[in-house]
Amino acid sequence: MNFQFNRVLVTGAAGFIGFHLSMRLLKDGCHVTGIDNLNSYYDVKLKEARLERLTSFENFSFYKMDISDKKSLEEIFNNTKYDVVVNLAAQAGVRYSIENPHAYVDSNIVGFVNLLEACRHNDVKHLVFASSSSVYGANTKMPFSVHNNVDHPVSLYAATKKANELMAHAYSHLYGLHCTGLRFFTVYGPWGRPDMALFLFTKAILEEKPIKVFNQGRMQRDFTYIDDITEGVVRIMGRLPEPDPTWNGDNPDPGTSYARYKIYNIGNNNPVELMEFIGVIEKVLGKKAKKEFLELQPGDVPATYADIDDLIKDVGFKPETTIETGIKQFILWYNEYYGVSI
Repeated sequence: MNFQFNRVLVTGAAGFIGFHLSMRLLKDGCHVTGIDNLNSYYDVKLKEARLERLTSFENFSFYKMDISDKKSLEEIFNNTKYDVVVNLAAQAGVRYSIENPHAYVDSNIVGFVNLLEACRHNDVKHLVFASSSSVYGANTKMPFSVHNNVDHPVSLYAATKKANELMAHAYSHLYGLHCTGLRFFTVYGPWGRPDMALFLFTKAILEEKPIKVFNQGRMQRDFTYIDDITEGVVRIMGRLPEPDPTWNGDNPDPGTSYARYKIYNIGNNNPVELMEFIGVIEKVLGKKAKKEFLELQPGDVPATYADIDDLIKDVGFKPETTIETGIKQFILWYNEYYGVSI
């Protein structure tokens, strides 16, 4: 069921996806409240620069806080009634979850249950939350489908994202809360995260330093451009998930439910070899990369590939930005933001 929304709460608003989504909503005329703890997982100055752009809009308000702070979160919901809450606040990164597991429990588990409680007590019409392609873990059947079982995560980060899906389903079952989970596939683009491959590779190549190529380069990723992610999220925000009349407990479908709950993949539906991805970066930069070939990192998976049939069927959208276009746009932004000339 489609509905109109105007007041939106975006958690993680100073993050990569949160920033782009907030910008899109603000330009569409929505009133957006942003929450972010501005943690130091990566360059805080980049987060502050994103935030500076958002605060130039009169229809944007911001709270610096952590969603694990239950009392502060309750106060925000007491001040304003929201049509939609989009949860993009999370401790990100697969590899970092091996080094600092507690950060993932605080943000991704404690913070998420605080949001669920706030939504159910404040008549929020729709909770849209970020899951991740990492939930597919040890699955090898391609493309990854939301209708497949995802019970074998290979990182704590992935496990927390699967936990979010289960928690949301429980609240949908218990309280009738409309919940939609979005499994994002390797998002990239301008204002991207410095810990992601495109950012790391671009910086290293420009500085003539070697890039780390894991799994000896035998990696595939379903690279998805940020504008495609944003378009998909906005369309889903206005579509309330309804019970699936065909759902059967004897053969339970993980992607739908008898409750007001749905899961979608948002990916480019076109896995790209890592060496091809590097080749496009080299071409745009006009410089060759020095490559250091390494084994597969703990917690990483060798390939991702999104089945997006449900996304196309339900909201009529298919991401189509090519890596040639997307990488060029990122590098144009990188050069402007850091004052680099090629």
